[in-house]
Amino acid sequence: MTRWAAALRGVLPGSSKEKSASGKDSVNGAKAHAGTSSGATVESTLAETARLNAPVVWLLGKVQSGKTSVIRAITQSTDAEIGDGFRPCTRTSRIYAFPAETPVLRFLDTRGLGESAYDPAEDLAFNEANAHLILTTMRAMDPSQGAVVDTLRKVRARHPDWPIVVAQTSLHDAYRPGEGHILPYPFEAGSPREAVERIPTDLMRSLAYQRTLFDDLPGKGPLLFVPVDLTRSDDRLPPSDYGLDALTEALAGVAPAGMLAALSAMPGFEADPKARSADPIVMGHAMAAAGSDLVPIPVAGAIAASTIQARMLSQLGGLYGIAWDRRAYAELTAALGAGTLARVATGIGVRQLAKFLPVYGQTAGAAASAAASFAVTYALGKAAVAYLHGRRLGNTDTKSVAAIYQQALRDAFRMAKERRLADRDRGAQP
Repeated sequence: MTRWAAALRGVLPGSSKEKSASGKDSVNGAKAHAGTSSGATVESTLAETARLNAPVVWLLGKVQSGKTSVIRAITQSTDAEIGDGFRPCTRTSRIYAFPAETPVLRFLDTRGLGESAYDPAEDLAFNEANAHLILTTMRAMDPSQGAVVDTLRKVRARHPDWPIVVAQTSLHDAYRPGEGHILPYPFEAGSPREAVERIPTDLMRSLAYQRTLFDDLPGKGPLLFVPVDLTRSDDRLPPSDYGLDALTEALAGVAPAGMLAALSAMPGFEADPKARSADPIVMGHAMAAAGSDLVPIPVAGAIAASTIQARMLSQLGGLYGIAWDRRAYAELTAALGAGTLARVATGIGVRQLAKFLPVYGQTAGAAASAAASFAVTYALGKAAVAYLHGRRLGNTDTKSVAAIYQQALRDAFRMAKERRLADRDRGAQP
């Protein structure tokens, strides 16, 4: 259990368990709602098709709960652009398409929620032909969320697999005068104890209470909570995108495949904020494993490579705040498949045994073994990153992890071959 999760549960003893973040994608093919006239130009036809088929993120929340701030942070649009870009689409909602000319993604904003009776039937009908993801915004210190939760119950009763991400916004409402954001961001796995302990008690209690409102939410679709504070630069509360990485990572973790592609095209979107830091760890250890296998001693290279791989996994686990315990190793092994691991082990064994052959073992055998160790270490690292990213969100997709491993293995052998050819060409030059 992470420090943040433990601290959250601790302020509300007896609160019920959080919803699992594992669920099924609920994507259906996108349908056009209207056609273009026969005399339309190619450009206008393409724009209309994009406008009608771009997936929809359904924004649910009370007035001034931070919906516009979320759109601004993800699209990097200005408040003026967002205000001018909204268009009515139902009697109670409006839609913002980004970019306006040929939209990649649309945001459906339900207005007046909590101020008057709201029937989601019309908006449901609008959404049912599109990719589905609900992003709910709640001011962190506002306990009155009955209308929002009631609406979500109705939606999930009809579509139990639809994913929901709850952005708990405006954290600064709980700060004392002159206080700023807690750094590093303390609301995720692996957060330092001292950072978690600095979260204001009233804020912790309110965040925990809002989560209990979802205890009886129907359906088994993913349900994630992310505390954020998305402000403007002139608000002088740096960083202005506090928690945005955690929010986009949560969205990436539950979004259907078609919507994830659209979300990933957003200027402010980072599917896995830690992946950039993970890349040099993976590549560095893969190159070290290759170097260890250039030693023309059978078996010794494999031992060195396995040690390097264990060190790589340890560093990646530390980056994502997840310990490699028995459960983690078992889940990663299950994702890759026993057959895959056996084939890899056999392949490495053959290349190691090649070192026994006179002359050949001192050259080609060592090179082949080095290439194999590089490829396997690189692929293992990439698969581990995918697993750890999903594990952070409680949404591990074993098929995706296995596919990433296989693709990374192919990429690594290609890189090793290109490197070997480049080295040979340099050696042939006078």
